[in-house]
Amino acid sequence: QVQLVESGGGLVQPGGSLRLSCAASGSIFLLKATGWYRQAPGKDRELVAGVTSRDATYYADSVKGRFTISRDNAKNTLYLQMNSLKPEDTALYYCNTFGTVQRQDWGQGTQVTVSS
Repeated sequence: QVQLVESGGGLVQPGGSLRLSCAASGSIFLLKATGWYRQAPGKDRELVAGVTSRDATYYADSVKGRFTISRDNAKNTLYLQMNSLKPEDTALYYCNTFGTVQRQDWGQGTQVTVSS
């Protein structure tokens, strides 16, 4: 099975930027529809960005224009560039497949906290 390890989170001020990384153990993972999810305390996990096997991208309305998803198949790594961060972006961020593709085992996530 694919092992997913998220990193790059941290504490930033509103308007700041972070770049999250998702390291996958298998290259096949990045040939599938892959994305970033987030979960805030007391909230359901939600998909915020995704990229298909043909490199089409998806963004939730809440992050359009601010977040950019990309991947490097050679490095088996998925990225999420987050700009103009808002307090409501505070959450644990996870990577995984999305859509009709079966989810892999979830990683530990990486914490993003946006606060003054």
